[in-house]
Amino acid sequence: MESCWSARAGGGRWSRAVVRRRAADLLLWAGTAAPIGYAGVTPPHSGRATALTLGALLLLAAAVAASRRWPVAALVVVVLGSLLDGNFLFAIPVFAYLTGRRSATAVPAAVAFAVLAAGGTALNLGLLGTGAATWFLLASVLLFAGVFPWLVGRYRRQQAVLAEAGRRHAEARDRERRGAAEQIRLRERARIAQEMHDSLGHDLSLIALRAAALEVAGDLTPRHRAAAGELRASVAAATERLHGIIGVLREPDGAATVRAADESVGELVDGAREAGMAVRLDGADALADLPSMAAHAAHRVVREALTNAARYAPGAAVDVLLRRDGDRIEVAVVNAPPPAGPLPGPPSTGSGLLALAERVRLAGGALTTGHQDGGGFAVHARLPVAARAGGDALPPRGAGSAGGRWPVGGWPAGGADEPGFPVAPGAGTDASDGGSPGERPGSSPSKSATATEAERRLRDARRRVRLSLLTALGAPAGLALVLSLVYYPVATAGTVLDDGAFARLPLGAQRAELTGLPRRQLAPPAGTARPGCEHYTDGNFPLAQPTWRLCFVEGRLVSKERIDG
Repeated sequence: MESCWSARAGGGRWSRAVVRRRAADLLLWAGTAAPIGYAGVTPPHSGRATALTLGALLLLAAAVAASRRWPVAALVVVVLGSLLDGNFLFAIPVFAYLTGRRSATAVPAAVAFAVLAAGGTALNLGLLGTGAATWFLLASVLLFAGVFPWLVGRYRRQQAVLAEAGRRHAEARDRERRGAAEQIRLRERARIAQEMHDSLGHDLSLIALRAAALEVAGDLTPRHRAAAGELRASVAAATERLHGIIGVLREPDGAATVRAADESVGELVDGAREAGMAVRLDGADALADLPSMAAHAAHRVVREALTNAARYAPGAAVDVLLRRDGDRIEVAVVNAPPPAGPLPGPPSTGSGLLALAERVRLAGGALTTGHQDGGGFAVHARLPVAARAGGDALPPRGAGSAGGRWPVGGWPAGGADEPGFPVAPGAGTDASDGGSPGERPGSSPSKSATATEAERRLRDARRRVRLSLLTALGAPAGLALVLSLVYYPVATAGTVLDDGAFARLPLGAQRAELTGLPRRQLAPPAGTARPGCEHYTDGNFPLAQPTWRLCFVEGRLVSKERIDG
């Protein structure tokens, strides 16, 4: 059944997230449009008022539609809409808060507020000629209805960033703990393998040596000599199996990669052909009578290379080349460039090649990989035919040969000892995978780079949250102080009448005879205007409200009083 949250739109489908966003935008418009609509439907009605209401509602809808992608522009539209309808004042704090929440940086909104403040000042004081009190009121509205909610939104955004940084930090710490546990597990596996090699391997070698001595002793009967030979052969086979078990134990994924005992490289190639790959095998007989470690390593080299070719070079021809040269076997798998280009997907991490290089190293050989000049990729392993005597005979990690590129379809012209194979920076890994010489798969420094980066991001997020909180609390107070310092001198210039001068004013005196009267008057408080009365202030900060009322009749002072409140 179709989800009830899906809706067709333009031939596509709306996801639940899109539906939720649309519903949230609709609620935002309805909530901010309610004051405008209520004023529009309240009598008396007129055609002009109805048209203005409809225009205001459409303007608000445009601001809501743009608020997610362009939050600063939506805020500017709402502020300018207050020139059309004063009820836009209720929408300004909402859009200011959303601007703080949705803006990645604070610069665009800060510039917008500065431009609005400068433009409003020029408009009110310069063009419209409004008084300083009106300008101060409008500036205060912009500050507390616009700037303060925006700062709160910025603080909430920084809190969300901090929470996300904390989550990433916790994930990085968890990955680091899992990596440390994995390192402990791998070290323990290596320690067990080393103990098995040092103790059991040594004891089995001594048993084989004693059995060989018994076999060649001259005083033994033929029956006992044959039994000693069988004992020596059994011990040798047990030693070989022990070496194989140690190699598997040393691998991080060894338990899951042991091949079937009866599967040969030829059967592996046949299976790839049946799957649709164009694979050519050359020199299958070279793997006959190999020790189990070398045979296992060669099988894994071919299998890993074929898997990578099928994954990263679909449809490309692949050549599997095997050659035995004295005491070593060489395995090469070379694929041509993919005819249709590589499949889309994430880049290779090189972990498979790193594990393969370690497997080859444990078998006493060396692995080299690299891209070809004409495209394609090649994997080359050199393995000893005879089992190595001990761990000291293993080549160092990262060991490999260097040289030119191999063509698809055959061996290089030079001999086996001549350089003839590419080496990526770090044996066993492709250069593009970012491997480094001597780096064991799964190894990590004491503190991973991911955890360090997560800690840095967490510290930065905490610092930004503290700064946002201080700004949200301190900026409005600071801006209000600055605004008052600008407004106060303008409002009080030439209007201050101090207490002493007021007390000395005699009733009944002609106005021309009064000394100490300010040269300017203040507008009376709303609803208190009286004919013939003048209003002055005592300089109260920051609003400089009217304090004194002097009333004159025919130019004579008839009353003086203090205005309370």
